[in-house]
Parts: sequence; structure tokens; C-alpha cells
Amino acid sequence: MNHTPTSERIHIGIFGKRNAGKSSIINAITGQDLAIVSDVKGTTTDPVMKAMELLPLGPVVFIDTPGLDDEGELGELRVKKAYQMLNKTDVALVVIDGKNGMTAEDESVLAKIREKGIPCIVVYNKKDLVADVGVGRQSNLQKRGIVENDAACVWVSTTTGENIDELKRMIANAVPKADVYKPIVGDLIKPLDFVVLVVPIDGSAPKGRLILPQQQTIRDILEVGAVPVVVKDTELSEMLDKLQVKPSLIITDSQVFGKVAQIVPEDVPLTSFSILMARYKGDLKTVVRGAYALDNLQDGDTVLISEGCTHHRQCEDIGTVKLPKWIAEYTGKDIRFAFTSGTEFPDDLSMYRMVIHCGGCMLNEREMKYRLKCAQDAKVPMTNYGTAIAYMTGILGRSIRVLEKYDGF
Repeated sequence: MNHTPTSERIHIGIFGKRNAGKSSIINAITGQDLAIVSDVKGTTTDPVMKAMELLPLGPVVFIDTPGLDDEGELGELRVKKAYQMLNKTDVALVVIDGKNGMTAEDESVLAKIREKGIPCIVVYNKKDLVADVGVGRQSNLQKRGIVENDAACVWVSTTTGENIDELKRMIANAVPKADVYKPIVGDLIKPLDFVVLVVPIDGSAPKGRLILPQQQTIRDILEVGAVPVVVKDTELSEMLDKLQVKPSLIITDSQVFGKVAQIVPEDVPLTSFSILMARYKGDLKTVVRGAYALDNLQDGDTVLISEGCTHHRQCEDIGTVKLPKWIAEYTGKDIRFAFTSGTEFPDDLSMYRMVIHCGGCMLNEREMKYRLKCAQDAKVPMTNYGTAIAYMTGILGRSIRVLEKYDGF
């Protein structure tokens, strides 16, 4: 579990005013000094993510955010960053200084949490410093509609440890129940099926390792007892000739989609890692429909190309080099391109004609769906790298054929 990717962990966001005790809550829950604690307001100046194990949940990520009452021009930017963390939060803790009670900032973040449908726990801290935390105060909160039916509520003390175990139990109960096994490709194959994964090794490939979607897909194939066969695109044709049985499925990196499609016989199912990832943590139907917008691009339109991670750009980087080139060739139009990466995703998408996103392997499911919803609300078509490439090479229909009976196309 210690090696579980961040994107596959439950994200627990900690929100509240400065000096409410957010960092102290993280340390108390984990039993470790993970977060810096100080009496000085604003110790946490940027969102900080800390991956760890939390029983009985397993692998989680705690998101320690700046105070919601931060001041000044820089403070406003910090508060904005804190609110952005809601987009990747699976369970929210709103930490309130029990000596002062709930404030406008606390109510504001609670309203945003309710709006986004995030499970929430209101944590009153510093119980050891408050003489009366009885029923009267909690009943008053319920009358104001702050807690009842929207968020559980608990009083704790990070100094004495009182009710910290109860808070951990509440967090575990708040996590949305999901299937134990969510397949990437496992429901498409059977035990002992041969599944070929085409992995090009070029200048943009990471040194000495496979990228996360490739690792996860191999693990998923093994989970159902099937047999993964990993090959470079340059050896694919020879390998298929030597393989004594027909593969049940071929999965390719999007960059060589067109080349692989010419090699693989029509009766062998073919798809890509990007398409499988869109299905795994996003909305494949929306992404497929978004690819059609490539045909409607006109001179002067701006296309946003967005990646969920930050990495060193190579000379043949797919997002900033290859995709713009392929789109320009496909459309024959003078297209403008904008680029974002990591946590940066525009609040306003109205200036873009369409959005093309990476597979989102470094984003959790909630954030990926949030970005799709932003595009939908702005009425801006959104697709991903692999789906766009499959569409431009004329093989999108073929690449989703294997998914049709499972996803209702």
C-alpha cells in the first residue's frame, strides 16, 4: 500500500481558518508529526499533500490547506488555492476553533462542500479549552441548517487526544462505498487470455520505467489471471507472427495508434491506454463526443491542451509538440493553442473552442470528473489525447468497439 499511486488514494481535505488547528488535526489522526504546527497565523501557506496509510481505510492522502481567512493580495491567492483543493477532495473536514465557534468563512466553505456533494465532517477543535460543548450549541447549529443532513459533527482535542479515534471512525464511514475491484480492462478479458500492450520507447519515454497507466493496466490483466505481453511498436509485427494464439485484445500507446492499427488484423480488438483511462476515471461517452469537435475548428480558434501532471518537456512532447502538429495537419486551419499542467485548470473556459486533456492518470476520479463538468457547464467540448488521436486517424470506431457492450455506445 505504501506504493499506491496518489491518484488511487482517498483524498481527505482539511479546511478552516488560520490557527483553527488543521495541521494539528492531521498530526493527531495519523499519530505522526506530518504537518508543521505553530501559533503563528498562516504557517501553512500553500496546499500540502501527504500520502500515508490510515486504518481501516488503507492508502489515503491528507490535503492540508491555507487558512480561509488569509489576508492581503497574497492571502487571496492562498484562499483560492484552498478552494481549488475541493475539486480533488473525497471527504472534507472543516476544522473550527471551538473557542470562537463557526464563522462566515466556515459557513462559506461548507456551502461549497454541499454544492459539490462532498461528504463532510465538522470538527470542533480545542475541546480541552472550552468549558461547555453541550447539546445546546450543537442544536443551535442544526437549527441554522449547518450540520443537520449535510455534515456530521464532532468535538475533539488534539492536545489530549479526546475523540480522535471517533473522528477516524467517522472519516471511514464518510468515504463513499465503492466496489472493491474497479477494472481498467479486467472485465473485457478472461483468465489465460493473451493481451498485447504496445509501449513505444522514444525520447519522451521515462528512463528505466513504464508510465503509470501501463503499470496499472498490466496489474489489472494479472488480477484476472490473463497474460500480458509487452512489446515496442517496432517489434509488434514480428511478435504477432511468432505468437501462436490470436490476442484477445491489443492496447497501444496513443502516439503510435495509426501505425499499430495498420499492423493489427481487423478481427483483433484494439484500443488505447488513454481510452481505457477515460473509461476508468472519467466519462468515456463525453470524451468520445468531444472528439467530434475537431471537425468544427476554424481559423483563429483556441484549443486548450491540459495535462494533470507536471514533467520535464521533451523535444517531441506529445502535449505541446505532437498534438498541435497533428491537429493543424488534420484540420488545415490556423489553430491557436494554450497549455496548462498540474493543478492549474482554468475557472473560465469560454475562450476555448475545445479542451483536449491527457489521460488523467495522476488525477483522482473526482478531479477528472470535475474538469469534465467544468467543460460541460461552459458548453465547451472536451476529449482526451488518445481519443482525439484515434478520431484523427479514422480508427475511433474500431478502438471503442470492444467497449460498446459494456458502456452502451
